[in-house]
Formats: sequence, C-alpha cells, structure tokens
Amino acid sequence: MTRSQKAKLESELRELEGPGRAEVVQAIATARGFGDLSENFEYHAAKNDQGLLEHRIRQIRDRLDRSVLVDETSSASGTIGVGSKAEIEDEHGERMSVEISSVGGISPESPLGRALLGAKAGDEVDVHAPKGAWRVRVLSVGV
Repeated sequence: MTRSQKAKLESELRELEGPGRAEVVQAIATARGFGDLSENFEYHAAKNDQGLLEHRIRQIRDRLDRSVLVDETSSASGTIGVGSKAEIEDEHGERMSVEISSVGGISPESPLGRALLGAKAGDEVDVHAPKGAWRVRVLSVGV
C-alpha cells in the first residue's frame, strides 16, 4: 500500500478506537438503564454495534500489520502499479476510472488488478475472471 493509504487506515483506526468506542460504550450504558436485558432491543443493538466496531478494528490492525509500503515514484513512470490510478475502456466502450489498491480500490490480487499491473497507456490487456475473459484498453495512467 502507499503511504497515503496507510495514513488513511491509521486515521480510521484512531477514530474507531477513540470516539467510536466511547460512543458504543455510552450506548450500551444508556440501554442498560432501560431495564430487563433479555427483552431490551436497544441493548442488543448496541452490543451488535460493539461487535461490528471491534471486528473493523481487528481488520484494520491486521491489514496494517501485514502491509508493505510501495514506492510511489515507480508509478510515476507511466506504468500501472500499486497506488496508480488509471482510466480504462472495455470492449463495449464503457469507461471506468480505477485505482490499484488493497485499500478502497481494485485489489492488485483481483483479476482486473493482476491484468493491469505493468500496463501503460495505450496497452490492451486481457482480464481472466471467473465469469469469463474480457479485454480492456488503458487510456491513461496517473498517480
């Protein structure tokens, strides 16, 4: 992942671990005051929210622990790499802007990501996906 992607994840983690956890704890405390916990919808909803929050925190921590920073200057060469943004066009003329990223973009391990890595503007690449192969043309590459 790029430095900016790592910073984005670290920022989200700080938000979830600080104010996010505090909100959930407060919601649970408020719901406890409503009485019998066995029939208390607010309490169960707050506990569910807590579980989802803790799951997301674990996901982000794991992703950060396993992350490898990539050199963004290599993407400036006009070749698609991790952190690159590209505009592509499929065989039907549909255009799409993509970012190769494991954080909020097209994963480099996905069929489209694998096909685009190393491509330059003007290249045509074949994408081999589970539902069949298709071809895309790279219109532009940026960082």
